[in-house]
Amino acid sequence: MNILRPLSPHLPIYKPQLTSTFSISHRISGAFLATIVFFFYLLCLKIGLICFTYENFYQFFFYSSKLILISVEITALALSYHLYNGVRHLLTDFAFLELEEKD
Repeated sequence: MNILRPLSPHLPIYKPQLTSTFSISHRISGAFLATIVFFFYLLCLKIGLICFTYENFYQFFFYSSKLILISVEITALALSYHLYNGVRHLLTDFAFLELEEKD
């Protein structure tokens, strides 16, 4: 007798909360920023800090490809989201800000 029932019957009717969505996206943006900082650190170890003083390096790094420009913009967006969401989280923890859930 093998009845096909879902393991968690409450999951299909679960409505995601606003605060849990903010928390998950905050963690994703934090992991993305940590990865970017780690790769930038490895880049500094590989080429040394002397390369950052040359104008040719900046021209190659920032103006050579649209992909690099888009990745810098995505990193700035993730940084600003992570910063503002962290401030919002602190304000809600200290009861300066109340988030209302809509049913």
